[in-house]
Amino acid sequence: MGVNGSRPRGFNGTRYAHIIGWGVDVPEHVMTNHDIEKLVETSDQWIRERTGIHERRIAGDRDNVVTMGVRAARRAIQRAGILSHEIDLVIVATSSPLHLFPATACLIQDRIGASDAGAFDVLAACTGFIYALGLASAQIKAGMIDTALVIGTETLSRLVDWSDRSTCILFGDGAGAFVLKASDQPGGVQDVIMHADGSGADHLYVGSGIRPTWDGEQTEQRIDMNGREVFRFASRVMSAATEEITQRAGLHVEDVDLIIPHQANVRIIQAAARGLKLPMDRFFVNIEKYGNTSTASIPLAVVEALESGRVGPGDRLVLVGFGSGLTWGAALVEWEVEQTPGSVMREAMQEAYYIFAYVRSFLRRLFRIVETVVFKSHRVKDNTRKRRRGPDN
Repeated sequence: MGVNGSRPRGFNGTRYAHIIGWGVDVPEHVMTNHDIEKLVETSDQWIRERTGIHERRIAGDRDNVVTMGVRAARRAIQRAGILSHEIDLVIVATSSPLHLFPATACLIQDRIGASDAGAFDVLAACTGFIYALGLASAQIKAGMIDTALVIGTETLSRLVDWSDRSTCILFGDGAGAFVLKASDQPGGVQDVIMHADGSGADHLYVGSGIRPTWDGEQTEQRIDMNGREVFRFASRVMSAATEEITQRAGLHVEDVDLIIPHQANVRIIQAAARGLKLPMDRFFVNIEKYGNTSTASIPLAVVEALESGRVGPGDRLVLVGFGSGLTWGAALVEWEVEQTPGSVMREAMQEAYYIFAYVRSFLRRLFRIVETVVFKSHRVKDNTRKRRRGPDN
């Protein structure tokens, strides 16, 4: 049976974790380098030469990590040809959660109707999607779950100090999602490596303080970055992680069909290419459209690579990233999924299920309200009876 086929959790043989669905979502508002020229002393040419970024997407008033994550997830679920209640685990990687708690994953899990799924967030900055992919694939290979939804979603524009030229030019907003499913067909997520070095934590972090936003308001918290140190670190670990993940599989970097790196700065990607002695055409780059979208950057790049024909069945991919923490990691993926249209009937069923999920969530909230009122009423009656009986009764 192919990788899209359903499998019982205890099927015999080696288990593999295949990416069978993918989807992205980005805000409508485009902020170009010329727009940033109006905010800080910079130029379109200066930004392009130093970062490779031409424009980025900025979240609107109705956009947040949950709404974008939900839209990306729904597209991934549709592409996977599954129903959301089949999902066993939802993992969200984000550097800009809507709340410290509850987890963004729980809010998305509720909205898509993944009623039987566990849900939690991963906070590993821009490497978070690699970490989440590793956790989900390990659960599948171990037989703990059959189907996982992994999401990277960000609204970094709300953490950027728009008066700081060194950071405001870099970041953008967006979301991307993968559906992973167990199969006995070889391929899928072959291996994942995850590393961290907390001694470099002060080179990239979100600190407290008043900062201007792009539309002139003042809010707390801002991204602080030592750009030179982050560049040195990233240039080194991007090539090192790529070599490590391929060597663990008994491969050479030349055996990899396409490297899809975290889209932070085109000069970092170029430095990694030089370190690996590979031409730039072995790397997929789309930073010019979106800027650095942190955990969303790798799924955004993978989906665009698929849509542009750069990835096909049998291709070996290395997904590699780095981020605050300091963290870094890589995943080796053998792509085994052909792009085929989904079932119209199944898509209609899933749309109906989203409506059902909304109604169920509403009813559960209503039940909790009624339950609270009833509980308070009983408690008041009990207290009244005790007062009437007196302290000795």
